[in-house]
Amino acid sequence: MRSAIFLPVAAFFLGAFVQAEPTAAASLGRYEVFGVEDGGMLKLRAGPGTGFNVIVGLPNGTALRVHSCEQTGGTRWCRVSLQRARGLKGYVSWAYLRKV
Repeated sequence: MRSAIFLPVAAFFLGAFVQAEPTAAASLGRYEVFGVEDGGMLKLRAGPGTGFNVIVGLPNGTALRVHSCEQTGGTRWCRVSLQRARGLKGYVSWAYLRKV
């Protein structure tokens, strides 16, 4: 009898957990750089990781469009373009983005 209750409950929680992690359309769209230390810049990189070249530094408040995100190691990296210069694309850490 316990397994009859446990399986649906486990499936519910597992389903909620699994659906929360992938990049969904709701997580894409317009964001701004947020939480960078004063005088610092968020590094826009050529690829999803710190081993990739830095393209440019982005200060807090920079408007971005998030196109996709992926998990690399312990960091979620997002492919973005600048709102005012859409041809400039690269990857930034999700931790420094805020939905606008």
